[in-house]
Amino acid sequence: MRVADIQLVITDEQWRDARTIWDYHQMHHKLRPCDAAIGLGSHDLGVPVYAAELYHEGLFPTLVFTGGPNPTHPERFPRGEAVHFREYALERGVPESAILLEPNATNTGQNISLSREVLASAGRDVRSVMLIAMPYMERRAFATCRKLWPDVEVVCASAPMGLNDYVKAIGSEKHVIDMLVGDMQRVLEYPKLGYAVEQEVPEAANAAYDRLCRAGFDTRLIKS
Repeated sequence: MRVADIQLVITDEQWRDARTIWDYHQMHHKLRPCDAAIGLGSHDLGVPVYAAELYHEGLFPTLVFTGGPNPTHPERFPRGEAVHFREYALERGVPESAILLEPNATNTGQNISLSREVLASAGRDVRSVMLIAMPYMERRAFATCRKLWPDVEVVCASAPMGLNDYVKAIGSEKHVIDMLVGDMQRVLEYPKLGYAVEQEVPEAANAAYDRLCRAGFDTRLIKS
């Protein structure tokens, strides 16, 4: 944890705003069986752990892990996100035959498009796909998949936990709120760039985003 994070005092209003955005980022999909799942690369080991749980629940027969070196924490997964995620899933009893590897993606769009190619090359007929992501990344993953793979049915999933528990797992309040704000910006801006479909944004979420930006939770914003 950085010294700046230890010294930062987050106000009650900022926590309310963070929770508003946290809730908006989650799609609240009811989990159901899919033809395949994609574990999206990230800094969060909750993704492969939860993916393994869902595999053992019988929700999909094939699991793709996707992602190269993590841009935020390159030292954490020196051999790439997908490789390390696969190892975590294997340790949790997912059979090697059920896992496909996509080790090159560097962004969410490539996570989707390259995983789709891997599934096709493996001869998997995919009409429904479960995207397993960090909790605050569900909506952006959904919008990206709808843009790049419009004919597939999408179900979004993430480890079932609240914002407080997620902050404890990550270890930095400021970092988590920065990430929430950064993903909110991408939900708003990526449709204009052709990266994702446009989605309705409630006024409460938009206002919370604006306030947190002005308050300095901006390290994950894309600079113009």
